[in-house]
Amino acid sequence: MATAPLAIESVPRIDRAEAPRHARMAYQRVIDLLEDLSETDWTRPTECAGWDVRAMAAHLAGAARFSASIREARRQAVAGRRLVKGTGRPLLDGINDVQVNERAERTPAELLEELRRTLPEAVRRRATYPRVLRPMRFSDPTVGSISAGKLMDVIYTRDAWMHRVDLARATERPLDLTPDHDGRVVADVVRDWADRHGRPFLLELDGPGGGSYVGGVGGEEHRLDAVEFCRILSGRGSGPGLLGTRVLF
Repeated sequence: MATAPLAIESVPRIDRAEAPRHARMAYQRVIDLLEDLSETDWTRPTECAGWDVRAMAAHLAGAARFSASIREARRQAVAGRRLVKGTGRPLLDGINDVQVNERAERTPAELLEELRRTLPEAVRRRATYPRVLRPMRFSDPTVGSISAGKLMDVIYTRDAWMHRVDLARATERPLDLTPDHDGRVVADVVRDWADRHGRPFLLELDGPGGGSYVGGVGGEEHRLDAVEFCRILSGRGSGPGLLGTRVLF
């Protein structure tokens, strides 16, 4: 007997209390994947334009450092703002560039060591990010703007989760997906997606990270793999109708 779809309004958002567990797991699974790579794997191109595997790892290491220290986050933001000034590019793009550029000479082993060393403090700092700084906004073309609180609680975890997908695809490694982590990250993405388009839908997502979700009555119906759904919403793929609604990763 098929399971009834879950009403989208009953899907809880990942909150500040739940966030650290998923942040730790998302980054640890990235580390586990990177530790399995050969020397040639690190030069393989990814689906993120201009980034090979090593550059993506540099971004993830830099993002962990951003999370681990308010002083470092401020420094990266100032440097990133200089890079995008007058270009029309969002600040988050500039910060990403700073993270990659500053690690251009680091070896894979050095990047892995930085990730391992920084992860515990990054998770702790994100969980205790000061309340006074949480409302600060960052502009983004996908969602308009994003609060520092959501960036710390949700978006940086989604970023690491999606980049693990990128890394696995680039290096032809299998994805180890579990309902308690990957399924929860995907469910939170579905909730964001539904809130952004505000239209009725029935969504069937296949795979260990999937589930069945419904919002309203008589809307569009979509069935696809859970990871592919997230890839489409992130801009890495395309889909019809409501699947054209972007979500920030």
